[in-house]
Amino acid sequence: MALTLSKNQSISLEKTAGTGLTSISLGLGWDPVKTGFLGKLMGGGSIDLDASCILFDQGLQPIDVVWFRQLASKDGSVTHSGDNLTGEGDGDDETIHVNLPNLPAAVKHLVFTVNSFTGQNFEKVENAYCRILDQAGNKELARFNLSEKGQHTGIVMSTLTREGSGWQFKAIGQTTRGRTVDDLVGLAAQAVRS
Repeated sequence: MALTLSKNQSISLEKTAGTGLTSISLGLGWDPVKTGFLGKLMGGGSIDLDASCILFDQGLQPIDVVWFRQLASKDGSVTHSGDNLTGEGDGDDETIHVNLPNLPAAVKHLVFTVNSFTGQNFEKVENAYCRILDQAGNKELARFNLSEKGQHTGIVMSTLTREGSGWQFKAIGQTTRGRTVDDLVGLAAQAVRS
């Protein structure tokens, strides 16, 4: 059974999985808020959120970024499922896959972010979450609900940090006004430090 994490809570992915991990996915899901009778009946509007992954080295210098404009890291170890423009439908709307053994040795931290490219704020989003899955067996290891409403357009969701031969996953939930992953790099580095 997957763990539901609170802000700043962390877990060892290997201990949670019960085995060594080779390939994980971070799934992001959300729905647009459906307001009023007709909005609920007609499905409401669409919300374009974008999941991204920033790869940092030991000194918290960005090495690479994976997002809807670059669907794979330069070395191919991190890939993105592609841009979902609406948030409609069940399940994960965007997914980032990470092949852990293929990550370059220089990569110490992966920071996962979400932002609204169109500038719609999180007052217009509901049921948002991120979750980590062990791709072997598609088993959910941890989930973090992104339920904080507000005028923010971005969130530093979580970090994945290399510790010895394993990986530590931490729920962050730091809100921001950034609209692209480029706007979130500095805040992502701060989230790793804290």
